[in-house]
Amino acid sequence: MTMERITKGIFFLFLLSLLATCAVRGIFMDKLATKKLCADEECVYTISLAKAQDDYNAPDCRFINIKKGQQIYVYSKLVKENEAGEFWAGSVYGEHYEEEMGIVGYFPSNLVKEQHVYQEATKEIPTTDIDFFCE
Repeated sequence: MTMERITKGIFFLFLLSLLATCAVRGIFMDKLATKKLCADEECVYTISLAKAQDDYNAPDCRFINIKKGQQIYVYSKLVKENEAGEFWAGSVYGEHYEEEMGIVGYFPSNLVKEQHVYQEATKEIPTTDIDFFCE
């Protein structure tokens, strides 16, 4: 084997490992907002339980699919900026939706109606890149 062929082989393996690493780690998507409202400083407590008033198909990995009638736990509310839509972050709740439970993502706030407010979202916190990370 020539040195050139060995070098090309090593380079090819390097590119494959780089591609695999990127695929496993995910991607940081564009921010939808620079601030969010939460119930606490760490943004871990549930704000409310909402009910979907219509279906919503997620346009990319930052969002979740919701079906009319689904219950959704709301964890944060993005602060609307300029002409951007108003989005909330949450996860689907209910035994009929076990496959989707635990997946947290954004959805348009105008597609849900809050059924029960657990805590008011009074803490304004800056969003971070991880808020818009996709695996």
